[in-house]
Amino acid sequence: FPPVRAYNRASWKEALHGVADAFKNRRDEIEEQANSLTAHLQNANSFGTEKILKIDLPVEELFAKDSPQQMVDAIMKQADKEWGGFGRAPKFPQTFSIRFLLQYHHYTGNDEALKQACLSLDKMCMGGIYDHVGGGFARYSTDTEWLAPHFEKMLYDNALLVIALSEAYQLTKNETYKNTITETLAFIEREMTSAENGFYSALDADSEGVEGKYYTWSKNEIDEVMKGDAELFCQIFDISEEGNWEHVNIPRLLISIDEFCKTHQLNVSETIQLVQKGKEQLLSARNKRIRPLLDDKILLSWNALMNTAYSKAFMATGDERYRQKAIENMQFLLMAFASTQSSTLYHSYKDGVTKHNAFLDDYAFLIQALLTLQEITSDTTCLTRAKELAQTVLDLFVEDETGFLFYTPAGEKDIIVRKKEVYDGATPSGNAVMAANLYYLGIVFNQPEWQQQSVRMTGALQQAITRYPVSFGVWSMHLYSLLEGFNEIAIVGAGFEAGRDSVNQKYLPAKIIQAALNAHDEFPVLAGKTPSEKTPNFFLCKNYSCLNPMVKIDDFLRILAVRYN
Repeated sequence: FPPVRAYNRASWKEALHGVADAFKNRRDEIEEQANSLTAHLQNANSFGTEKILKIDLPVEELFAKDSPQQMVDAIMKQADKEWGGFGRAPKFPQTFSIRFLLQYHHYTGNDEALKQACLSLDKMCMGGIYDHVGGGFARYSTDTEWLAPHFEKMLYDNALLVIALSEAYQLTKNETYKNTITETLAFIEREMTSAENGFYSALDADSEGVEGKYYTWSKNEIDEVMKGDAELFCQIFDISEEGNWEHVNIPRLLISIDEFCKTHQLNVSETIQLVQKGKEQLLSARNKRIRPLLDDKILLSWNALMNTAYSKAFMATGDERYRQKAIENMQFLLMAFASTQSSTLYHSYKDGVTKHNAFLDDYAFLIQALLTLQEITSDTTCLTRAKELAQTVLDLFVEDETGFLFYTPAGEKDIIVRKKEVYDGATPSGNAVMAANLYYLGIVFNQPEWQQQSVRMTGALQQAITRYPVSFGVWSMHLYSLLEGFNEIAIVGAGFEAGRDSVNQKYLPAKIIQAALNAHDEFPVLAGKTPSEKTPNFFLCKNYSCLNPMVKIDDFLRILAVRYN
């Protein structure tokens, strides 16, 4: 509401007086509407979850074998095959659908799925939704071509895009994806990281009251900063006197730098050096502008997503800095967000103060981050902590009638309806992530009841997942993993670290990897796995039944390729 009446809209003060008058003089009508709305919310909250406890079938009987084909067909119907992405403007990154297409290509060799996934990432990396000067992605694009973003930068968007780019790089080794990961994480460390190794929430879209002012340029500004190099830089990034958006310029690539060099017969290496120098010069100039406001809350769920992104980036690139950042951030999260009174967590942190009991997403995303961090560190305390947190989730969040998970923990006050979120939104569905966590932990700790809980949750939603995979992207990936079956990878013996890191560089969905110097009876994947004397033994197993161990990493990777395809 405006501060004063305008454009036939009541002012904020008038709206408040209207509410007060209705509450006083039309109380019965207000309460009737409130009861009706509450009933509607409760009914909407039960979508797709009625039958979960009645399902108790083997995976191969529960899920149709053609489910992945149905899902990919549904996704491709919404695919923009010219500009990438899915649906019409405004266009969001839809990283879950992209990752499902990568998974589908991996299992089937389907080139169309890979092409659409890569087209989507390519166009975003080239477009104005990506900050070519400072790195990082904006929230969404207001147009079909990814030119004009809503300039707000969210931590979770950048985390989810780094995860998708890391998996795409594992599959394709496309250097554009690696470079974009590097620039995006450099932005996170430069502008979104606290001294305590937490990650801030967001950067505003506006500065000086104008959306995008911090990120846009006139050609004259670039000429002044870059001098003689400006003309070529402007050609590469679609920058002109008249501007490409509202009389100013949003840097973007209409074609890749390699294609530009080929068309204009330029040396690629020299051109890339010029572009890099120009980016650094423009970033230095931009740093003198009035910055957008920083939302410096540190949220557990979004931090956990970025922690997973750092682990995935390390897997893909082998850059040790990313592993170290994931370790440091996790140490901060486990210390700062833990309750001193119980095994529960808090949701937000700022200036040394934690607030609000953690939601389902906080637990689910943190467990996921712990599982991923263990895969790159072999720190088994990550697994035991993840198991403890999973038990807390089952104690505090489960709806007894369905087995699905509420968004809020038991005992919360002033909640009209305890909602259950099964759809993906801007962030993954906490129920979907938790279903994947339970299956993973069920294998790691030989707890088949957790695996069955995961299968039942997925089975109760399978019709919706299959019909609407864009809205159920994380569920889609988990359903596909259940159909294909999880592979258990154990690496045991001297030099296990290098072997683990080599395996992690490969794109391997639906896998559990544990590596150690010696066998561990506490963990079934490592139990009874004898090391060799000088090099590690590599074991590939399913349901704890293993092939003969291998000592050569190349042989093991070849077997993995066959097993997965």
